[in-house]
Amino acid sequence: MTVATLTSEAKTRSRGRPREFDMDAALDSALRVFSERGYHATSISDLTEAMGLASGSIYKAFKDKRGVFLAAFGRYRQLGRRRLEAMIASAETGRDKVSQMVMYYTELSYGEAGRKGCLVVGGANDFALLDEEAAAHIVTAFAADEKLMADLIRIGQADGTISKTVDPAAAALAFLCFTKGQRVIGKTGRSREEMVSAAGAAMKLVT
Repeated sequence: MTVATLTSEAKTRSRGRPREFDMDAALDSALRVFSERGYHATSISDLTEAMGLASGSIYKAFKDKRGVFLAAFGRYRQLGRRRLEAMIASAETGRDKVSQMVMYYTELSYGEAGRKGCLVVGGANDFALLDEEAAAHIVTAFAADEKLMADLIRIGQADGTISKTVDPAAAALAFLCFTKGQRVIGKTGRSREEMVSAAGAAMKLVT
């Protein structure tokens, strides 16, 4: 069962009745709680407070906490991908596109955004050994970022801004490790200057 299916089920459980709450706003509130606290440390009472819903409404719409997480995860990925692709599209060369992707994660790795953390990275920790289906969604998210980065590196090699000696697959994996690691380190309060400096060092992978 996919996240889209779960979200669809949540939206159709009360078919025939007018929706009593804004689904997107509720999920935005839920993902903030999950990002900050992690799945296991988040309780239904935490979600009812953040989402402004009674527990009965949450159970009716999502069935359980896991259902809320998967629906929020789907929205998180959708919104994040949209912003990332817009940044990439603004760059002209392949190397600049790689830089934009790295900077997208860098800008989320300090200050308030950094302290909130990443739902994908947090989910990897929470579900890796405990929930195969949920873990599969995390793996898919990581794989999508890795593939996109490899594609951008190949674009740079085609336009001459990245050396053809660079192994796109290996470099993409290295960038995946770097950017996801940034989201972890970002929770410890590092400065923008530190994170931007680290991003500059990482870009030497594609000289």
